Amino acid sequence: MFTQFFNLKFNPFTKEIPVDKLFLSNNLEELTSRLMYLQRARGIGLIIGEAGTGKTTALRQYAQSLNPALFQSFYFPLATVTVQEFYRGLALELGEEPKHKKVDLFRQIQSAIGSMYYERRVTPVIILDEIHMASNKLLEDLRIIFNFNMDSENPFILILAGQPLIRSKLALNVNNPLRQRIVVKHMMSNMQKDELGGYLKTRLAFGGTHEELFTAPSMEAIYGVTNGVPRLVNSLATNCLLYACEKKQRQVDEETVYQAQSELNF
Repeated sequence: MFTQFFNLKFNPFTKEIPVDKLFLSNNLEELTSRLMYLQRARGIGLIIGEAGTGKTTALRQYAQSLNPALFQSFYFPLATVTVQEFYRGLALELGEEPKHKKVDLFRQIQSAIGSMYYERRVTPVIILDEIHMASNKLLEDLRIIFNFNMDSENPFILILAGQPLIRSKLALNVNNPLRQRIVVKHMMSNMQKDELGGYLKTRLAFGGTHEELFTAPSMEAIYGVTNGVPRLVNSLATNCLLYACEKKQRQVDEETVYQAQSELNF
């Protein structure tokens, strides 16, 4: 097993990493800054990024950083759901027993949010992931269900996260009212080339070693193959360690990267 060969406690490139062990890239710092602003302003935020750029991981970090005495987070990953299913799922996330009729669900959700904010003094932070999969009808209902006191108050934080397709959907006239209510927007970007070394070092330290397992040329090759997409970097780095272990190499060199890449068919 490559973990034993490289004196690692476990695979350091797994997605199961504590948020306090994450590498703080420039992009993650910028996102954190914008989410902190949204935390003060409340309302709706939008995070856009291609698959594998770390949206969900960043949101997990943000949710865990919240003061539980002041905020309560709810995570709802959108698949292909109907509006009715969404209402029921959101009601469940808020701890309610969903009503049967849509109009009753609407009141139930608004009441739960209002009670949390005005009575308990806790701001609900609702994270809707994979928002690009939402229908226009669902997007329209989001504007309605998060309209409080004739749109004069925001007793909530709503974070919409999804792939770039959501931009096209929000550009439609029917979604203008929702788009105009977005307080904060952020586009996730890949790691920069000069960040890759720090990322690999942070991950290896998380796995239990401070050895330089990747040569400078291998890091150049990894970036060239993955373009800095974190999920692809993790997959390729794992395969590099597997291949190097099989060849009894104590370091990953450039040739190892290309051999590992051919097996993954990037």
